[in-house]
Amino acid sequence: MTSSQQPGRAWVFGDDIDTDVLAPGLYMKGPIETLAAHCLETVDPSFATSVQSGDIIIAGKNFGIGSSREQAAQVLKSLGIAAIAARSFGGIFYRNALNFGLTAVVSDDVSRVRSGEQVLVDAVSGTIKNLTTGTKHTCKPIPAHLMEMVNAGGLVAHLKQNRPRTIRGNAT
Repeated sequence: MTSSQQPGRAWVFGDDIDTDVLAPGLYMKGPIETLAAHCLETVDPSFATSVQSGDIIIAGKNFGIGSSREQAAQVLKSLGIAAIAARSFGGIFYRNALNFGLTAVVSDDVSRVRSGEQVLVDAVSGTIKNLTTGTKHTCKPIPAHLMEMVNAGGLVAHLKQNRPRTIRGNAT
């Protein structure tokens, strides 16, 4: 099991970032790439065009609150976000993030991380290292069975990898 990822650049957001900001309803009928191009545009207009694969979101309370649209997690994954560390999550968003293979950890200890700093999230050990400042923060570890799913690329990929094979009608 992978316990950590590569360091990424931090994008810091405040409290109550809702799913309508992550996946604006105006663009819901279009392809995921179009929806992703408008992700967080009302909070940070440069986000979708500047985010790079491996970047990490640091957020306040209630990240992903609002509607149950799974596209809110899907657009972050499609933009290359490697992990989200927030003080708390909307419950449905949190599960959708894991279902799409997006690491999401709860941490009350990341308020000193600033945008642009290099951070490393280790969701298994429950640590977030700020490589820019040399500080270490704690987060709630993700249980092993959920990390297996995240590392597989999400729920669907995990189920495909772990489904029983059938030989002449008998599961093996």
